[in-house]
This record gives sequence, C-alpha cells and structure tokens, in this order.
Amino acid sequence: MPLFYNKEVRVFKTSCGPYDNNAYLIVCPQTAESIIIDAPMWPDELLEEAKGTRVKAILITHNHQDHLAGLKEIVQATGAPVQAHCEDASALPVPPTTLVKDGDTITAGTITLKVVHTPGHTPGSVCYVVGNHLFSGDTLFPGGPGKSNSPQDLQQIIKNITEKLYTLPDDTFLLPGHGQDSTLGVSKEEYRIFAQKSHPADLSGDVLWLES
Repeated sequence: MPLFYNKEVRVFKTSCGPYDNNAYLIVCPQTAESIIIDAPMWPDELLEEAKGTRVKAILITHNHQDHLAGLKEIVQATGAPVQAHCEDASALPVPPTTLVKDGDTITAGTITLKVVHTPGHTPGSVCYVVGNHLFSGDTLFPGGPGKSNSPQDLQQIIKNITEKLYTLPDDTFLLPGHGQDSTLGVSKEEYRIFAQKSHPADLSGDVLWLES
C-alpha cells in the first residue's frame, strides 16, 4: 500500500537492509511512470512495488554504502538511469548517467521533483522535493540533522537545513533516509529550541535538536 496517495502522486516507502534504510518509489497515477530514491540492500519489496510502473530514474541522496548496496540489483531489474550529485558520484557502484545540481528538475509523467543540494553529511548530499513531500536522505531526520564529521560540517548542514529546507511550508512531509517520517513544522519548532541554547564550539556527530 502507498504511504501517500492522491491524484497527483503515489509514494511507497520501504525499509531495506540491516540499517533501517528507507527507499522510496514515487509513481505518477496518470502515466504509471515512476522514480526510485535510494538503493539500499535487499530491495526485493521495492522492486515488487515497482512492477507495473516504468522507472524513469534512480536518484541517490548521497554516497554512503548503506544507501547504495542494492543499486546494481535495481539497475539490472529496471534498466533505469542513475542520477547523483558530482561531489558524491565517484563512490557509486554504478556510474551515474546524469549528474544533478541544485535547482535541477526531474520528471516522471506529470510529477516534477526539484533537486536541493544540501552538503554537510557528505559533500554531494541532495534532497528531493515533489509537491509537499521532502525526501531528505541523511540531511534531516525527525529530531535533528544527519551525522556530521566536524563542527564545520555541522554548521554547513544546519545552514542548508535552515536556508533551503525550512523555507518549505510547515505541512511538508519529512521523509528521511532512515526511520520514521514527520513534518517540517515539527522539525522547525524543535530547531527553534536548539537555536536558543548555547553549544560547545566542537559540537558535531549525532546531534539532536532537543537534547544537544
């Protein structure tokens, strides 16, 4: 069953592999053309959901291997081209057909996804927006940003979250690369509390808006 379903878009969410990775199938109800976001290990359920659709693209949010372990299998099953940001492309097990950049759009049927470049978790991390759905990869989770390797990376990811993602409406669905979903309104309020507190200069790693 779809996670979200209306006349404009159907969104299927599947947890794959041992790290609770989310993979998403976005389907145009009018044309049955579809797009896959991320390619974790053990994508059998994702591929079963994709049957009966025409997969137009496989979009990668970033180059960590837990999001890529099923990529070869998905490409073999669908024949769809792979798209990723140039900063992360070299680590992919299948070379991307297209390199995306901030502001690009990708279409399937009547669906248009916008690319939002959000470095910080990795240099080439990207999010994808379609309608009121934000596919945030490991850039933003319910509760906080993705893991950062340095204070500079944390500041970069926070800057991208606040200046690019938090400009979206509060009722935007937040659909991350792992775990449960939420809405941006909830995330914005949690960040407001975080921003009012003082933090050590070396803060990085796994940061939570309400606990860090």
